[in-house]
Amino acid sequence: MVRERTTQRLEKLERVLSLRQKDLTLVLANIHDPHNVSAIYRSCDAFGVPKVHLYYTDTAFPTLGASSSASARKWVDTVRHKDKESLMAAMRAEGMQVLATSCTPKAKPLQEYDLVRPTAIIMGNEHRGVDTELVDAVDGEVYIPMYGMIQSFNVSVAAAVILSEASRQRRLAGKYDAPTYSEEEYASILARWAEK
Repeated sequence: MVRERTTQRLEKLERVLSLRQKDLTLVLANIHDPHNVSAIYRSCDAFGVPKVHLYYTDTAFPTLGASSSASARKWVDTVRHKDKESLMAAMRAEGMQVLATSCTPKAKPLQEYDLVRPTAIIMGNEHRGVDTELVDAVDGEVYIPMYGMIQSFNVSVAAAVILSEASRQRRLAGKYDAPTYSEEEYASILARWAEK
């Protein structure tokens, strides 16, 4: 029975890893609510986003409850950046188009962006959005079209909507049909996951 569970676990790890989208990521920029951060990590895991970038310059990274976030954070890597330059350098090194959520006149609807391309989306602080210093450095600004009286989503809901659209576009383009990792990367990550 133990061997059967071990085999099933390994098969699940292989299946999940084969669906990870290594060229899709979110940047959490000074998001302070631990429940929002935990929910974003869960959405990243659910939509196959393997890594989250943290940009915390004037807000402390929130203390996350073990029960609410541990399972998702276990499978989603975290990279911290101390300033805009290191964040943007990391994104550019991976060939990412960098988009910021925004409500300015420059922002375009989510569906107008090609999210099949390597993409990083910056999710901003709950009260002030994405800081100007980051918006000035991105390739585009994005908003989610809404048709009600209230014209904003909670940041964790917005992250899930954005990742759902990215997932839809990528599924139609066949991006989930083959691993995005090289054989060496895949083997390395699988070995690390198997130890968890």
